[in-house]
Amino acid sequence: MASRQGLDEEAVVQAAIEIADQQGIEQLSLAALAAKLNIKTPSLYNHIKGLPNLRKQLSKRGLILAKEAMIEAVLGKAEDEALLAAGMAYVAFARKQPGLYEAITALPDYEDAELQEAGASIVSFLLRLLAPYGLSEEDALHVVRGFRSMVHGFASLERQNGFRMELDRDESLRRLLQTYLRGLSVGRS
Repeated sequence: MASRQGLDEEAVVQAAIEIADQQGIEQLSLAALAAKLNIKTPSLYNHIKGLPNLRKQLSKRGLILAKEAMIEAVLGKAEDEALLAAGMAYVAFARKQPGLYEAITALPDYEDAELQEAGASIVSFLLRLLAPYGLSEEDALHVVRGFRSMVHGFASLERQNGFRMELDRDESLRRLLQTYLRGLSVGRS
């Protein structure tokens, strides 16, 4: 296999995302990536620093894109409507980009500063959505943790074919989020 002209780091990352989204993050290997790009495996090192670094890039990209999806979903919305939209967008991202979502949930290095920053950015975004609720910082962080647990749990169960009933999954998710949001509203009364 000859080196492909015009191949750059972004093309390699995009090919890796495609493999992850279609086959799962665990199926992403340098050999599979090289085969997809029709190049020899050692040629990948002209564009990436190895598989661990590539997985880190996918994790970071996933965090950024998940946040962007939530931001886009909440534009023009506030309070319960914004949090509902953010939760729906989170699960929609997991459906649309399952490999990138797996990369988020299987972070290669929890101590990596770039990944911590990208993750903290999502937490900050959610805390801003919670500001109108007048929660203490600690309470707001517990709410964010609960919110993430719900949407991640839903996305994970769905990904593992855990919802086999013929019932609208979006409606189930909506009802789950609305129930959680009602609990937040009780504290505001």
